[in-house]
Amino acid sequence: MKRTAHAQWRGDLRGGSGTVSTASGTLSHQPYSFHTRFEEGKGTNPEELLAAAHAGCFSMALSAQLGQAGLTPESIETTCTITLEKQADGFAITQSHLQLKARIPGASKEAFDKAAQAAKSGCPVSRLFNTSITLDASLES
Repeated sequence: MKRTAHAQWRGDLRGGSGTVSTASGTLSHQPYSFHTRFEEGKGTNPEELLAAAHAGCFSMALSAQLGQAGLTPESIETTCTITLEKQADGFAITQSHLQLKARIPGASKEAFDKAAQAAKSGCPVSRLFNTSITLDASLES
């Protein structure tokens, strides 16, 4: 299975701009630039897209892990925060932090923690990142 996205860029780093699109059409010519990436501009940036991908992938992986344990989630809410930091040799993604709130009828804290940790390490996007991935998980009743 392959997924495709396309990026276009014109101009220099600081003054230029580009767009990103996905083959599915979910993103269609969404603008991005130095301003949207390193400042507070209107548009998206690669790190925001990675955060969305990680939150979505993790949520699905958690649902799968819970299903294997015989549990069905009522709700899973995941927020992902990607940290981009300047280092001596350029910028690097140094952390992906997952914040999870889940409502899972009949789940014990132990079953929930086991499923959440397995999802954190096993989701394909987690496996892609070569960085620290942290998770704060709360099981709501």
